[in-house]
Amino acid sequence: MSFNNFGNSFQRSSTAVINLIIINVLVFITQLMFGGMQVESRVTDLFALHHFRSDEFNIYQIITHMFMHGSFMHLLFNMFALYTFGTMIERIWGPKRFLIFYFVCGIGAALAQLGSYAYELQVYDKMLMSLDQIIEYQGALRRNATVGASGAIMGVVAAFGYLFPNTEMMIIPIPIPVKAKWAVIGIIAIDLFSGIAGRPGDNVAHFAHLGGAITGFLIVLFQNRRDKSTFY
Repeated sequence: MSFNNFGNSFQRSSTAVINLIIINVLVFITQLMFGGMQVESRVTDLFALHHFRSDEFNIYQIITHMFMHGSFMHLLFNMFALYTFGTMIERIWGPKRFLIFYFVCGIGAALAQLGSYAYELQVYDKMLMSLDQIIEYQGALRRNATVGASGAIMGVVAAFGYLFPNTEMMIIPIPIPVKAKWAVIGIIAIDLFSGIAGRPGDNVAHFAHLGGAITGFLIVLFQNRRDKSTFY
């Protein structure tokens, strides 16, 4: 009986995280069924986040891209991170507050990614193009859409590092425990360096990660600016 009670208590305290994981898995299965794993597919066209100058861009993609993933490992890693960091925060905040926080971080990540698109492609956006060049450019924009819950989850990770700064974590391949605050700073620093470096073949949306992390950090910083007793 005690095991069952623990399970029910865990489910009640992690409702939002569990439902987010379920939705992401169901969307991934739907992607597999309807060709959404392909770079060019109608599912990707409709729900991935495209450059705002793309013919495929729609404002709702700021939300829908958060539930799509590019591979099974992409999904697995994100859901593991959401479970690891999100459950503890949800138990403190409750499902409603956690969900609002999660979506605001995801929107912050999407806006950062759109800003990254605008900066990286500003030369092309300002060019006078022939019809053939416009068609080619639109094809390139279509192939470079963004999917994944990583931006929203990075907001959760940043919040965890702020609220539980001295919690020790084991991070592969580091052989010793690392405090959450240093782990989070390290992850953000890697994303920042990788985003600035812009290595060829790197298809990770580093600036979306940074946008989500900064959004999450600013939210918890604002909420805790007066009451330091909320540190755990």
